[in-house]
Amino acid sequence: MRLHRLRITAFGPFGTPQDIDFDDLSAAGLFLLHGPTGAGKTSVLDAVCYGLYGSVPGPRQGSGQGVTLRSDHAQPATRTEVCLELTVAGRRLEVTRQPPWERPKKRGTGTTMEKAQSWLREYETGAAGGGAWKDLSRSHQEIGEEITQLLGMSKEQFCQVVLLPQGDFARFLRADAEARGKLLGRLFDTRRFAAVEQRLAEQRRDAEGAVREGDGELLADAHRMQQAASGALEVTEVPLPDLSPGDPGLAESVLAWAAVARTSARERRTIARCALDAAESAQATAGRRLDDVRELDRLQRRFAQARERAARLDERAEEHRRRLAQMDRARKAETVAPALGLRQATEQEHRRATADEARARGHLPATFADSGASGLAAAARKAAEELGGLESARRAELRLTELSTERASLEREERADDELLREAAGWLDGWEATRAALQERIESAQDAATRAEHLAGQLEPAQRRLDAARRRDRLTREASEAYARTLAAREHTTTAREHWLTLKEQRLTGIAAELAAGLADGAPCAVCGATEHPAPASRTAGHVDRATEESALTAYQHADEGRAEAERLLGEVRESLASATAAALGSSGVDSGPQEPEVTPQGPTVEQLASYVQELRREHAEARSRASGLHAAREALAQAEREYDRRAAVRQEAAVRAASRATLRDTLDREQAGIDVELTRARGASDSVAARAAQLERQAALLTEASDAARVADDTAQRLKDADARLADAAFRAGFDTPVAAAEALLDDAGHRELQHRIDAWQNEEAAVRSLLAEPDAAAAAQQPPADLEAAQEAAECADRRARESASALDAAERRCAELDRLSERSAAGARRLAPLRGAYDRVARLAGLAAGTSADNERKMRLESYVLAARLEQVAAAATARLRRMSSGRYTLVHSDDRTGRGRSGLGLHVVDAWTGRERDTSTLSGGETFFASLALALGLADVVTDEAGGVRLDTLFIDEGFGSLDDQTLDEVLDVLDSLRERDRSVGIVSHVADLRRRVHAQLEVEKGRAGSVVRQRGGV
Repeated sequence: MRLHRLRITAFGPFGTPQDIDFDDLSAAGLFLLHGPTGAGKTSVLDAVCYGLYGSVPGPRQGSGQGVTLRSDHAQPATRTEVCLELTVAGRRLEVTRQPPWERPKKRGTGTTMEKAQSWLREYETGAAGGGAWKDLSRSHQEIGEEITQLLGMSKEQFCQVVLLPQGDFARFLRADAEARGKLLGRLFDTRRFAAVEQRLAEQRRDAEGAVREGDGELLADAHRMQQAASGALEVTEVPLPDLSPGDPGLAESVLAWAAVARTSARERRTIARCALDAAESAQATAGRRLDDVRELDRLQRRFAQARERAARLDERAEEHRRRLAQMDRARKAETVAPALGLRQATEQEHRRATADEARARGHLPATFADSGASGLAAAARKAAEELGGLESARRAELRLTELSTERASLEREERADDELLREAAGWLDGWEATRAALQERIESAQDAATRAEHLAGQLEPAQRRLDAARRRDRLTREASEAYARTLAAREHTTTAREHWLTLKEQRLTGIAAELAAGLADGAPCAVCGATEHPAPASRTAGHVDRATEESALTAYQHADEGRAEAERLLGEVRESLASATAAALGSSGVDSGPQEPEVTPQGPTVEQLASYVQELRREHAEARSRASGLHAAREALAQAEREYDRRAAVRQEAAVRAASRATLRDTLDREQAGIDVELTRARGASDSVAARAAQLERQAALLTEASDAARVADDTAQRLKDADARLADAAFRAGFDTPVAAAEALLDDAGHRELQHRIDAWQNEEAAVRSLLAEPDAAAAAQQPPADLEAAQEAAECADRRARESASALDAAERRCAELDRLSERSAAGARRLAPLRGAYDRVARLAGLAAGTSADNERKMRLESYVLAARLEQVAAAATARLRRMSSGRYTLVHSDDRTGRGRSGLGLHVVDAWTGRERDTSTLSGGETFFASLALALGLADVVTDEAGGVRLDTLFIDEGFGSLDDQTLDEVLDVLDSLRERDRSVGIVSHVADLRRRVHAQLEVEKGRAGSVVRQRGGV
C-alpha cells in the first residue's frame, strides 16, 4: 500500500481545504511531520485512517463522528470531507468520505442534518496510454469490505502496523503474557485457534454430558430394579452399589447386581406358586361345605314358613265366606244395572232442563211468567220485526256524530290560523330593524378582520426585536466577562514571556558549564574542537538547564494560545452584540397599532419591548375575536331573510283557509237539521236509537232462550216417568224387594275386581301351603338340628382370602420377574450404547486438556492460541532483532521465551540479550531511550510479520508517532539510518515528532501551523 495524495476539508483543526502530496514526500524515503503542540499532526493520521475505514483510531473515535470530526473553524456551509488517493494490490483507488453534519437550511432559518456519504473510484488506464476514473461504489458497507479485503488488515491492525504508536509498543515490552496475548491476538487474528479450543471444550462438555446422561439412565434403571426387587431380597439382602454418574465400572456393577436380583425374584415366584395350589384346594373344600349348609338352612326355613301361612289362612276363613256371598248378590244386581243407569241419566237430564228454564224465565218481565213455550216464541218474533225497522235511524245517528267531529276540527284549524296570523304579523312588523342590526354586525366584523391583519404584520417584527433585545442584554454581560478574561490572559502571557526570556538569558550566561558537562577526555570539544579540557567551566548556584527553559517556553506558548483564544471569543461576542443591537433598534414601519417604545441610541429596553409586544397581542386577540363573528353574522342575515319569506307565505295561506272553512260550516248546519228530525221520531222513549235497538235485541234473545228451555223441560219430564216404570219391573224379576236394594248390591268395576282378587288370593295361598307341607325334603330337613350357616360362611371366606392372597403374591412375583427382566435387558442395551460414547469422551477430554493447557501431558501449561501466538512472537522477535542490533550497535537482541512466570501459563515471554554482559533479562529493565528503539524495532518487525501474515500486501508508507526526544545524537543517527534503510524495500517512512534536531536531519518535511482561523499544512523539502 502506497499513499499518493490526501485532501482534507473542514476536518479536525483544519478549517480550510488542505492538500498533501505524499508522492513528493515519499520520494526522499524519509519525511518529517512536525508542528507545535495541538496544531493537528495526529489529525493528519486520523484523516488517513478515516479515509480508509470511515472511523478514526482508538480513543479519538467519538460516538458522534459527525460532530467530533468537524472543524470548529469551518464555514457553516462548508461540508467536512476527506479524500485519499492510494495504490493497493496494484490498483489505484480514490476514497472520499463525508461524515454526517448539520448544515443551514436553504430556505428559512435553522439547520438540517445531512447523512454520511462515501465514494470509491478506481483509475483505469486505457489502451492508448491515457486513463480515467471509474466509479465503483457509494455504499459504506461495500467500500469498507473492499478496502479491508485489499489491505488484508482490520482497522486495529492498520493502526498498529502502519501508524506505529511507540507508546503502545513500549507498554508491549513491559506487559505481562496476558496483555501481549490480547495485542497479538488482535493483530494476527488467532480467533480460529481460540475457536478450536472452545469447540474442543464444547465437545468435551457434550461428550461428558452424554456419558453422564447414559450413566444416569443406568443408575435410574438400577434404582427401578431395586424398587421392583424389594420383595425378592427379603432373605438375601444384596445392597445396590453406591455409585454416581461418571464413575468407572458403573455399568459392570449395575449388570452384576441385576443378575443377583433376577435369581432371587425367580425363587420367590416358585414359592408363591406352591402356596397358591394349597390355598385353592382348601378353598374348594370350604365352598362345598358352605353349599350343603345353605341348602339345609333353606329347606328348614321353607317348612317353617309353610306352617305359619297355614295358621294365618285358618284365621281368615270366615272373612272368605262373607266375600263369596257378596260376590253372588253382585252378580244378580248386574241384571238390574241397565234400567238403573237409564233412570239415573234421565233424572239428571230433567234436573238440568228445569234449572235452565227457571234461569231463562228469571230474565223476563213479570208479564211473561205464565206464558208457555208457544207464547214466548210469538213475543220473540214480534221484537225482531220492530228491530229491523230501526236500521236507517242508526245510520243517521252515526252521521250526526261525524258532523260533530268535523265542526270541532274546523274550530281547531280556525284557532291555529289565528295564532299563526298574530305571530307572523308581530315578526314582520320588526323586520326592518332586525335587518339593519344584522348589516351593522357584518360591517363591524369586517372592520375587525382588517385591523387584525394589520396588527399581525406588526406582531412578528416586534417579537424579533424583543428576542434581539434579550440577546443584546445577555451578550452585553458576556462581552464584559470576555473582556475581563482577555485582560487577564494578556497579563498572564506578558508575565510568562518575561519569565521565559529571563530563564533563557540565565541559561545563555551559563551555557559554558552546560557544554562542559558533555566533555570527555580524548573527545573533541563541540565549540573549539580541542581534545584536552584543562579547565572546564562548572555550574553555579541557580543554573538554568535546557529542560527548565523549554518548560518556561511551553508555558509561554500555552499562555499565548489562551490569549489568542480569549481575543477571538471577545471579537465573536462583540460582533454578535452589534448584530443584536441593530436588530433591537428596528421599527415595524406601520402607523396603526399601539405606540412604539421610544427609540434611544442604545435602543428600547426589554421591558418596553415586552410591554409593546403584549399590547400588540392583546389588541390582535381582540380584533380576531370580533372578526370571528363575521361568518355568524352573515349566516344570521341569510336565515332572517329566509324566515321573512316563510312568514309572509304563511299569512297568505291562512287567509285562503279561513274563506274555505266558512262555506263548509254552512253545509254542515243544513245536514244536521234534517238528521235531528228523523232521530226524534225513531228514538221514542229511549235516549238514542242505538239504545232502543240494543233493548229490542236483548228482549228478542231472552224470549227465544226461554221458549227453548220450556220445551226441553216438558220432554225430559215425560222420559223420567217411563224410566221409573222399567226399573221397578227389572228389580222384581232379579229377586230384590225394591230398586234401592238392587242399587246397594251392585258393584262397580273396581269393586268387583278388588273382591275377586281377594277371593282368588285366599284360594291360591291355600293351594300353595298344602303343596309345601307335602314336600318330603322339607319335611325331612325339619326333623334335623338347625343349620349353622354363619360358621360355614366364615370358614369359606377365610379360605377365599388365603387363595386371593396367594394369587396376589404369585402375580406380584411374576410381575417382579418380568420387570426385572425388562430393566436388565434395557440396562444391558444402555451399557452397550454407552461404551463407544465413553471412549469418544476419553479422546475428546485428552485433546481439550492439551489445547487448554490443563492436561498433565502439556508440561508448560500452554494454550493452543498461546502456542500459535508464541510462534508469531518468535517471528516478530527475529525480525525486530535485525534492526535492534543495528540501532544498539550490536548490543541487544530480542528473544522469545517459553518459561512460565509465577503460577501463570507460559508461551509469550519476551527477553532481551545484552551482548556486553552476556546475560538475558526482561525487556522491562530497559532504560527510556533503549525502550524507544527496542519498541521501534519491535514495531517494524511486527509490521513485516503482519504484512506477510496478511498475504504479502506491501506497506510502502509507514508513520512513526513520537518518542525520538529520548535518544542521544549517536543513537538518533543509528535509528535514522535504520529507517532510511527501509527504502531498500521501496518504503517511505513519515516521522511524527516536534524534536527540533530532526528538522535539520530530515529534509522532506510536512509542517502543520496553527492560527486563529485554524491550522494549515506547509510542505517543503520534497523532490
